[in-house]
Amino acid sequence: MVNLMTKGYKKMKEHISWKKQKQLDIHQALNSDPVDIETLRKAAVSEGGLLTDDVRRKVWPKLLSVNVFDLPARPGMRVDERAVLQEQLIDIILDVLRRNPQLHYYQGYHDIVVTFLLVVGERVAIAMVEKLDFMDPTMDSTKHILNYLMPLLEQVDSELHDFMLRAEVGTIFALSWLITWYGHVLSDFRHVLRLYDFFLASHPLMAVYFAAVIVLHREREVKSSECDMASVHHLLSQIPQDLPYEQLIACAQSLFTCHPPAELAHSAALQSRKSITISTFQAFQMSTQQQRPDSVLRREVVNRHDARLSRGAPPSRAAHQLVKAAVWGLSATLGVAALAVAQTAMDWAPDFLLQLF
Repeated sequence: MVNLMTKGYKKMKEHISWKKQKQLDIHQALNSDPVDIETLRKAAVSEGGLLTDDVRRKVWPKLLSVNVFDLPARPGMRVDERAVLQEQLIDIILDVLRRNPQLHYYQGYHDIVVTFLLVVGERVAIAMVEKLDFMDPTMDSTKHILNYLMPLLEQVDSELHDFMLRAEVGTIFALSWLITWYGHVLSDFRHVLRLYDFFLASHPLMAVYFAAVIVLHREREVKSSECDMASVHHLLSQIPQDLPYEQLIACAQSLFTCHPPAELAHSAALQSRKSITISTFQAFQMSTQQQRPDSVLRREVVNRHDARLSRGAPPSRAAHQLVKAAVWGLSATLGVAALAVAQTAMDWAPDFLLQLF
């Protein structure tokens, strides 16, 4: 009994020291000049991810090269006047749409936004979602990305691949997984955060590699089901809540290394130019290497502020507030039709509407 207690205490102590070492590595990476982005990526991908929301608030913006001291103007009313989280969520979505008219809302986008909102806050969330390829004018890009799924399965388990072809199940069962980064289909928010750590630090196609390892993990269930579209689709569209996430993340990394997107692009019939995020990923990775630590950025902001005051210049203010009238009646579900009305209102008479506020 004593030996068991001693072993248990030793294991617990090792676990605590492992977490402390990881937090120390992250802290040092954040304070390096330039920021050690590779260490941050490795920390986000490796077991346990970024560990806490406090760490995520600091690291997630760095992974997307977001300067938290140079954020978009706060939309709409002041934070202390906001009554509910829903209003902030609407603010973020509409602010991104207003400043990026080529983008469009789609059902599921709010699952992405609310995760960022809960972790990093409203203004940083706006800057982060603008870096990601979530709001193409159509769903064509996402549907094309799904085309990678079957070639990946074929590379690893041709029998499973052939079974799914015979069942004619297609890949639409995984659509909600990809467009929400699994945020809509997992009930435990801790698992959602762990996957966001992983995806933010990885290639834009990593979400489909993770979809492949989920299907491969369930290959016995799939092969044991009736070989028809309804049965297989029903099975796969229900993600088990007790998945071994760390194991699957490691498998997805290994699958990506063994079968990179370039190897599969032909069979997936995907043209990289359809996704800005994918086609510019290499250049984006390079740009993240040149970020300054927050201590330096904070000092620069203070110096600029002092310089303005010495010249007698008033503090800058946002030129316009976000249009809110079109969305006051939205429910928490943020339906596509209602947001389409808001988008149309801004397209139809943006100057007139902005004068109302």
